Amino acid sequence: MDSSNSPLVIGIAGGSGSGKTTVANVVLRRVGKDRIAYLPHDAYYREQSHLPYEERIKVNYDHPNSLETELMVQHIQALKRWEPVEVPVYDFTVHSRKKETIHVEPQKVVLVEGILIFAEPELIKLFDVKIFVDTDSDLRFIRRLQRDITERGRSTESVIKQYLETVRPMHLEFVEPSKRNADVIIPEGGLNTVALDMVTARVEELLLVNRPDEP
Repeated sequence: MDSSNSPLVIGIAGGSGSGKTTVANVVLRRVGKDRIAYLPHDAYYREQSHLPYEERIKVNYDHPNSLETELMVQHIQALKRWEPVEVPVYDFTVHSRKKETIHVEPQKVVLVEGILIFAEPELIKLFDVKIFVDTDSDLRFIRRLQRDITERGRSTESVIKQYLETVRPMHLEFVEPSKRNADVIIPEGGLNTVALDMVTARVEELLLVNRPDEP
């Protein structure tokens, strides 16, 4: 198929707690969820059911190897061919995938969101627009702490331990350097309304100018 009629693929990256999910949700809401195929990298954590729970909690989930990025690459390529995909569902309370999947139909916009997506060369090749959400480390930590306690049933001690042992070192090794691969850097994430207005307006413009018709 003519590449000019391929979906627009947008990547949104940033450190844990940076506000990248908030940015993604703003784009989804303003552009329209019915016009976007949404793929969160977090859904692609590798299947861990073959490991005892005690071993699962020892896995470094902030390292690129913990994610089945090759499957995400296949899914983006399929969506670019206007083929539907089955996205995994990951259960963070037991550190393993659920049996069910989420059916995602191809749309004019494919929105990919994740901490490490700009650290993966095969993913970078697929993005038409690359957005990095840049937020101070203290704010990112506070947001992660609040999220993991309220949404994932974690204790304060376990969140702090993981942050010091893997989150911070992996951010410095992989996430922060990947910022140089971005086309646009948004300070303060979802709090930056000016940047959000510009991003969503640009997406709308690209949809109208470059992708006027369905395949």
